[in-house]
Amino acid sequence: MKILSWIKSFRKKFGLAASIAAAFWILSFIICMLADFVAPYPYELQDMQLGLSAPSLDHILGTDMMGRDMLSRLLYGGRISFLVGILATAVSIFIGVFYGMLSGMAGGKTDSAMMRIVDVIYSLPFTIFVILLTMAFGRSIWLIFVAIGAVEWLTMARIARAMTLGLKTSQFVEASRAAGQSAAGIIIKHILPNLAPSVIVCAALTIPGVMMLEAFLSFLGLGVQAPLPSLGSLIKDGAEYMEDAPWLLVFPAAFFSALLYSINLIGEKLTDKKK
Repeated sequence: MKILSWIKSFRKKFGLAASIAAAFWILSFIICMLADFVAPYPYELQDMQLGLSAPSLDHILGTDMMGRDMLSRLLYGGRISFLVGILATAVSIFIGVFYGMLSGMAGGKTDSAMMRIVDVIYSLPFTIFVILLTMAFGRSIWLIFVAIGAVEWLTMARIARAMTLGLKTSQFVEASRAAGQSAAGIIIKHILPNLAPSVIVCAALTIPGVMMLEAFLSFLGLGVQAPLPSLGSLIKDGAEYMEDAPWLLVFPAAFFSALLYSINLIGEKLTDKKK
């Protein structure tokens, strides 16, 4: 009953379209996280005799050039994209909020120096940065977290800093400071709670961007290593066989587009409500 009441409340607050988008995103997340149990075949299982095969009862989304089941690879690829999107976003939000609050609370020359560091990192070409990391440490899924987290926190840092600068001169913060409240206490009791709505909105808008970055890296061959799939690598493989096997491109591209659209729609609704 509580779930039904929550769904009704969410629909009333954000509308039917956002409710459908949230339901689709959550359901897709759960299914992809349970890929080990729901996938009909192991993602790396090959059947060279079968080769490229159109969708059928045995393989609902067809098979790729090595006879691997596309539905299974789509579920596992979706899991990678979800993990990268959520975990890298969490890391970037944590770093950005912490850095931005420190900069805003410090003020003066320290604030200026910390923001100049942000500006310098912003100016670095992301692709070149990832290539350098790849050359130095090799390709791995953890490297993707590091590379994306190293650049995606910058926007959140600016937001957190701007809000902190405004909040630290507010009357309730001044009252707490006059009462002897420490800087750490002010941050925990006043700054963070007021930052929370902006952090939630920023996270909802950052996740699709992070997923796009991961797909872009995998499309360039800088993402996860084969045979482990991601939605980006699946789209890349599908583009190479687009004329002979369109299902290799259509299904992962459609699923990825639906995921990005749904989370973007949720983020837009959250932004509208915040305003």
